[in-house]
Amino acid sequence: MTQLYYPLNSLREGNWFKLICGASFQHLPSVRNLTLAYTLAGADCIDVAADPAVIEVAQEALQVAGELTAAAQEQGLSVPSKPWLMVSLNDGEDPHFRKAQFNPDLCPVDCPRPCEKICPAQAIVFEDTNEVTSGVIEQRCYGCGRCLPVCPSQLISTRSYVSPRSAITQLILQTGIDALEIHTQVGHYTDFQLLWRIIAPWVYRLKLIAISCPDGENLIEYLWSLYQLITPLPCALVWQTDGRPMSGDIGIGTTRAAVKLSEKVLAAKLPGYVQLAGGTNHHTVAKLQAVGLLKGRERGEKERGGESKNSSFSKPYSQPYIAGVAYGSYARVLLLPILDELEKLNEQEVATYLAASQTPSVRHLEKFPKLLWQAVARADSLVSQLKGTGNGELGMGNWE
Repeated sequence: MTQLYYPLNSLREGNWFKLICGASFQHLPSVRNLTLAYTLAGADCIDVAADPAVIEVAQEALQVAGELTAAAQEQGLSVPSKPWLMVSLNDGEDPHFRKAQFNPDLCPVDCPRPCEKICPAQAIVFEDTNEVTSGVIEQRCYGCGRCLPVCPSQLISTRSYVSPRSAITQLILQTGIDALEIHTQVGHYTDFQLLWRIIAPWVYRLKLIAISCPDGENLIEYLWSLYQLITPLPCALVWQTDGRPMSGDIGIGTTRAAVKLSEKVLAAKLPGYVQLAGGTNHHTVAKLQAVGLLKGRERGEKERGGESKNSSFSKPYSQPYIAGVAYGSYARVLLLPILDELEKLNEQEVATYLAASQTPSVRHLEKFPKLLWQAVARADSLVSQLKGTGNGELGMGNWE
């Protein structure tokens, strides 16, 4: 198995791990550092916003990860292959593609600011400095919507957007991405069809197409209609079951919703791979094991026996088990304490390391080895649950 096909092998083995940076998350330092940490921990795919600047910093992080191979081995990590870089698009209104907004000047002086406390991305601030203005930090907001119902004055609204179709061709041709994910919902067939017409001529350049869809009435019929539209495909196909979007950091209840939806889609026997998302966290693997959705790998071995790498793309098949899990909000929150510490480093220390950088305000995680390996340890504690590598058992103390 070559490095090129390593992520595909993870799909086949049922231990595919995808990091979701966020379809609307455009905070470049965080995207870069999350990508670096989870790549070193063994992620198979990094999913980022369809923004050239975001894609560029993710690619930079992938390059740095490759340069840290020897250091990773010294830390006891197995050397991962390069993960596939994926960007997310939407065919219409979707909660993943929105930003919160409000005018902080209208907020009552005595407001307890529950929006600031509940925001998992630290995207809402109330301070006026040279670098920060009160309100929503747009680059950090990824549209979870938790601030909307808690505002006592109901001042917060959202601004949604649709992926510009005119930019999709350039996105595929010029950025060197490996995969596309299309977010859709039941009833969006016409919009999906219009988007697919633009993607279809260039899909041969991709290694994977993913379709992300939440539950809804007639979901299975809708997914079958999409399958009939997009096939045949020259690449792998993943059905992302979006249980409870952007809620993985809340608790075990969100995992139950994600697993329940995956069972529904698996039962439909759609050709392709089924991958969980939406509410995934540290409870997810245990829950999947409890209901038997991580079993059946012997059958997977038999089905793929003797296949060439080309036939594995052209003949996707539905497996009786989950092929992988995508982690978004929980994966980001898990590393938040370390990224916060990185942000708080005094300016003199940052300047010492980044004097030659064209973007000195960006804290590059690899410049601070102690924080880097702490971040990788935290990422590994999640990745190893699915991969079964055992690295997570080392504990974070070994990485200090």
